[in-house]
Amino acid sequence: MLLDRLQSFALALPHVTVVAQWGGLVYKVAGKVFLVLSLDGSVLEGATFKVEPEEFDALVDLDGIGQAPYFAKRHWVHVADFAALPEPQLRERIRRSHALVAAGLPKKTRTALGL
Repeated sequence: MLLDRLQSFALALPHVTVVAQWGGLVYKVAGKVFLVLSLDGSVLEGATFKVEPEEFDALVDLDGIGQAPYFAKRHWVHVADFAALPEPQLRERIRRSHALVAAGLPKKTRTALGL
């Protein structure tokens, strides 16, 4: 099941916590969101994550991917149709989202966490 595999993958990244929030599972690094898995009960409905600015336009041009709702910044995407991104690419995007958010943490926090 894709949900189980994505949960395991996200939790294996460094210093990740997860909370049930906003109708899904919200994954954070040092308290900052890097992934939201939207759920309908226990059924995965979508994934929201941060992307590089230069990747954003190409991703939202794909059917099944759009700008993430409720995220004020433009460089967050929401995957509503998992056929739009094969699982290996989705995992790589999640890993990059984690890295992008971690890179934006204060230097003191990154140093303390070894990031």
